[in-house]
Amino acid sequence: MEKGKSQGKANKGMHCLVSGRSFAVIVAPILLTMFVINHLMKKKKSATKEITEGASAPPFSTDDEYDVFLSFRGSDTRKEFTDHLYHRLCSERSMPIHVFRDDDSLSIGEEFRSQLLNAIKQSKISIPIISENYASSKWCLRELIHMMDCRKSTSHIVLPIFYKVDPSHVRYLRGNFGKAFDSRKKRFDEKEIQEGRRALEDVSYLNGWESEKIANG
Repeated sequence: MEKGKSQGKANKGMHCLVSGRSFAVIVAPILLTMFVINHLMKKKKSATKEITEGASAPPFSTDDEYDVFLSFRGSDTRKEFTDHLYHRLCSERSMPIHVFRDDDSLSIGEEFRSQLLNAIKQSKISIPIISENYASSKWCLRELIHMMDCRKSTSHIVLPIFYKVDPSHVRYLRGNFGKAFDSRKKRFDEKEIQEGRRALEDVSYLNGWESEKIANG
């Protein structure tokens, strides 16, 4: 009898664990997709209004631009959250969403990397998926700096995802997030360190999504 109760409790605990993980990894991308669609629809309505009123065509009407730019640390989130989010966005039937998915693990040259920064500029929404080792990647940090610069100078939207990290740890470089950043600082020049710190602090104050809060309801 006791054995049956113990097994029942174990199964219930496992169910809660799986449910929490499923919600954070699978349901959250659905909610994020709805958010993205809402903002894209607003931009299209605004563009239509400008054209109707005789304004010139909006700068985001070029063929080379993206709707969403995903920036992430491949070793942290590629096989779970990022993959679900990417495919959920790309498979949206209510409207086509053009997504650029950067993978910092790709071995590509500086010339192509500069094209990534241009892709951010041409995107309507950037989604940095900030995980424990995000700031230890030189290019993830560069991308974030560029996103925040674009946000200040244009109508570019930055929607941060704090994946298994607390925004306060990102803001003050604490915990494992801060340790990961410090362990790679020697790879950055002083300007990148200062700009990176500022970008991390600024993004931590933005309204975004925290995976731990989503998983816990």
